[in-house]
Amino acid sequence: MELWQQMIRDSIHSVDQLVEKFGIDRSVAEKLDEFFQARINPYYLGLIKYPGDPIWRQCVPDEMELEDMDGFEDPLHEDEMSPVPNITHRYPDRCLFLVTSQCGMYCRFCTRKRKVGNSDKISMKQLESAFKYIESHKEIRDVILSGGDPLMLTDYLLERILSRLREIPHVEIIRLGTKMPCVLPQRITPKLCEMIKKYHPIYVNTHFNHPWEITEESTKACSMLVDAGCPVSNQAVLMKGVNDDPEVMKELLLKLLKIRVRPYYLFMADETKGAMHFRTSIDKGLEIMDRLRGHISGLAIPHFVIDTPGGGGKIPMLPDYVLHKDSDKIILRNYKYENFIYRDTHNSNGEDNGKKTVVNKSNGKSKKSKELSASKITQLQYNEN
Repeated sequence: MELWQQMIRDSIHSVDQLVEKFGIDRSVAEKLDEFFQARINPYYLGLIKYPGDPIWRQCVPDEMELEDMDGFEDPLHEDEMSPVPNITHRYPDRCLFLVTSQCGMYCRFCTRKRKVGNSDKISMKQLESAFKYIESHKEIRDVILSGGDPLMLTDYLLERILSRLREIPHVEIIRLGTKMPCVLPQRITPKLCEMIKKYHPIYVNTHFNHPWEITEESTKACSMLVDAGCPVSNQAVLMKGVNDDPEVMKELLLKLLKIRVRPYYLFMADETKGAMHFRTSIDKGLEIMDRLRGHISGLAIPHFVIDTPGGGGKIPMLPDYVLHKDSDKIILRNYKYENFIYRDTHNSNGEDNGKKTVVNKSNGKSKKSKELSASKITQLQYNEN
């Protein structure tokens, strides 16, 4: 048995352990266990610094979960977009392939808690129909392995899946959606990395939410994956009491970049039953993004997105950088809240007469005017370049 497997066995998961370790009332612990079981492995447990801290909130069951019933069991309508078991096919050229129900740690904000931990809901017995679906849909060029966590599989089982996918000519990219580098970095072993190298290109999407999760162990795990030729990206979730602070988010993103993990997405928390207390306002997310852009390297800035309820997919959100737009110009503000005019070009008949067109708001028609000057716009800086 490998170290990571032993650590899974040694995880906190029972009602008795929740009562003894965290002082949760037994009747509450029993209800929480019925709603969504706990799994806190020794490594992640050791990252907790005090009760209620950002690590605690992500892994320790809370009575608030039982009061959070306004959300949805399947907020992203993954099940409705599942043509065969274990497959969600939302976007034209890629699909999600669920290969296990197990995770190294059960996140209390999990959007897939209706399935995670239940082998009847995500069964390895039904993988063949998933392979056949991918084989028959030649538009699928990108397959994302998820679950659960695909790195909960043994090297042998994972390799069987990777080798089978590599036999499909139109599958160009394989992605591993795994939280193991963050919650159980001991799973990333030299043997695993050597096996993965045989099936490139393989990309890894991992999931760090707080700078305390970036440790010596998780740094080593990410380095091993990168050195094995896997580009590693991070998908974080914006959560109240965890990372809804610009300075905390900035520290996380810069530390990720330092360990060669590219910030990829920052998600608004899904409208998931039992996890609504993690949600922040959209304005809070936009405020954080506004405090990042221009203040840290663009390499460290993720796409801020809402994965829309009902299966609409990811929609990017940006702070208001565009102050005004018409047929001749766009007025922008930068990260310092300085304003600039960028002149548009007119491509009608291949000519641009250099004149400015201003919309007459009274009748909606355009009329010629004198060239717009920066002095006529209050506090506006004109960028001649």
